[in-house]
Amino acid sequence: MKSDDESLRIFGWDQSWDRHFRGCVGEGLEPGRIFLENKGLYRIYTAAGELTGEISGKLRFAARDREQLPAVGDWAVLRARRGEGRATIHALLPRRSQFIRKAAGERTEAQIVGVNIDTVLLVTSLNHEFNLRRMERYLAVAWESGASPAVVLTKADLCNDPAARVAEISAIAPGVPIHVVSVVTGEGLGQLERYSGLGRTIALLGSSGVGKSTLINRLLGRDHLRVREVREGDDRGRHTTTHRELILLPGGGLVLDTPGMRELQLWDAEAGVQLAFDGIEALAANCYFSDCRHRDEPRCAVREALADGKLDQARFDSYEKLQREVRHFALRQDARAQRVERERWKQLTREAKERSKAKRGGG
Repeated sequence: MKSDDESLRIFGWDQSWDRHFRGCVGEGLEPGRIFLENKGLYRIYTAAGELTGEISGKLRFAARDREQLPAVGDWAVLRARRGEGRATIHALLPRRSQFIRKAAGERTEAQIVGVNIDTVLLVTSLNHEFNLRRMERYLAVAWESGASPAVVLTKADLCNDPAARVAEISAIAPGVPIHVVSVVTGEGLGQLERYSGLGRTIALLGSSGVGKSTLINRLLGRDHLRVREVREGDDRGRHTTTHRELILLPGGGLVLDTPGMRELQLWDAEAGVQLAFDGIEALAANCYFSDCRHRDEPRCAVREALADGKLDQARFDSYEKLQREVRHFALRQDARAQRVERERWKQLTREAKERSKAKRGGG
């Protein structure tokens, strides 16, 4: 089978992926895109239909952490067993983008939300759910991912002054497209078509209840995703998505639906924070001391901007909070990486001793 089969293009295949795939050596290998993950099994789009995939032992052993294992959106190199409707995943093609957050809870572990995304639509509603500080956090992670962000403000029919909200978002996300939409009236939905198209992948990310599933249903033109009734008193439809899934759009392209996120903790997002707060970073570059902490140092450009009102105190506080979070998790990741490496060497040493012992016994 040709790796550039036309039927793969609807899933995002192009000449760049084809070049990567041609570097893979092995008889009977073919590419496929993972569209669903559930309990260690993967559903995969291929040129000849859908398959259920599992990871090869070699790939699992070689993976040092969760980031090196398959995720929704990955292009996988696989060997199919079509009579069984199954396949074995032997490798992954290099990712163009990856959206990662720290897994919920105390564990220092990455959770991959989705990979190979072209545009991340950051969704929040124009009712009481609207939160600038949360949007700054989403923007930082979106910039870090390598995908292009856009902001979607839903439930415009419930807001008396959408223009004021747009101005607030523009102040923290200069240059980022902002779209005001309502699935009730249809306002603004046509603007989102620019992000989809043959082979394009978009992701909708946001908290529970902001209307992601309803919005995806409108883009699909059918009720693919179940949405519970809006709760009385707070205008929030409960998000019922429990897994990540790539869904084909009727006009071409794919959309990634994700469960609502109660928390979005940063994971290796230093560059993303810098991009999300590039205005503060530019001010800091003018401080007299290169290692200025923006506290009590003399000739601090950041403190001067705060004093004369050019820099909003709440935005600066948010910047410092995310910087502390990035530093904190960087330390925890280093400690975890060292621990994993020690365990890996212990395992290799044990296996070497067992092989040596078996060899002596056989001799």
